[in-house]
Amino acid sequence: MSLIGETTAGKVAADLIKEGSDASFVADVIEASRQQPVIVDFWATWCGPCKQLTPALEKAVSAAKGAVKLVKIDVDKNPVYAGQLRVQSIPTVYAFVGGKPVDGFMGAVPDSQLKAFIDRLTGPAAPSEADELLAMAKESLELGDTGGAAQAFAQLLQLEPDNLSAIGGLARCYLAGGDIERAGEVAAMAPPDARNADLESVRAALALAASAPSDTSEAERRLATNPDDHEARLDLAKALAGKGKLEAAADHLLTIIAKDRDWNDGAARAELLTVFDAAGATSDLAKQGRRRLSSILFS
Repeated sequence: MSLIGETTAGKVAADLIKEGSDASFVADVIEASRQQPVIVDFWATWCGPCKQLTPALEKAVSAAKGAVKLVKIDVDKNPVYAGQLRVQSIPTVYAFVGGKPVDGFMGAVPDSQLKAFIDRLTGPAAPSEADELLAMAKESLELGDTGGAAQAFAQLLQLEPDNLSAIGGLARCYLAGGDIERAGEVAAMAPPDARNADLESVRAALALAASAPSDTSEAERRLATNPDDHEARLDLAKALAGKGKLEAAADHLLTIIAKDRDWNDGAARAELLTVFDAAGATSDLAKQGRRRLSSILFS
C-alpha cells in the first residue's frame, strides 16, 4: 500500500510498482533496468505535489502494461541515492535504462507529459486486441459488411462488456439490418447517462427511426402538388431519416430552412441537428451540412 495515499491505478503486481529503499536500490533499479526501463519516483510524506504526481505515475505505468516499472523512494528514509543523484527538490523522477539514468523531470506534470515520458522510454504501446477488434469492426461497417462488423463488435463485448463504442457499433449493425427493436435493446445495455460518440450517434438514429412515418406516398403527393408544403417535406425527411437515408433527409430539411428558417418554431432545424448526430459529428454529411446551414442562416 502506498504511504502517500490510495493509488488510483488499482491493484497492481508487486513487481511492477513497488516501494524501494537504499538497500534494495541496486536490485530494484540498477539491475532491473538492464531488462526493462525503470522509473524512480523520489518523494516524501510532507510533499504536496508528490500526492498528485505519484498516483498519476502509477496510473501511467499500469497503462503501459508491463513495459516499464516504477520504484518509489521516500527520500527522508532513504537519502543515499537521492543524494548521489543530486535530488534537490521533490518530486523528482528519473528513468533508468541499462543501469544508468537516461531521462527525468521535477515537479508534478500533466498526464499527457507522463505518457510522453514513458513513450520515450518504451515507444508507443502496441494496439491491444480490443483496439484491433474495434478498428476491424468499424472498417467492416464502413464497407457495408454489417455481418462481419457485428461479429467483431460482439467479440469485443466479450472482452470488454462495458465498451461503449462496441455497444453503439453493434446497435448500428442491427439498425442497418432493419431490426430497430434489437438495436434499441443493444443500445440500452449502456447506462442512460453514458457519453460516447458512437453510442450517441446510434441513439440519435434510433430516435429518428422511432418518429419516422411509415408511409411517404401522401407526403410525396402533396409535395408534387405544392413544393412549398413544408409540413409534407418535413414528414418525408423524417421518413427518409428513419430509413437511414440521412443525406436525402438533410437535403429536404435544408430546403425548408432556406425558404423559411423559423418555420414551425425551427422544427426543420431541430430535425436536421438530429440527422447530423445520427450521421456522426465528424462525418462528411455533418460537416458539409453544417456549412450549408451556416451559409443559409448567415447569408
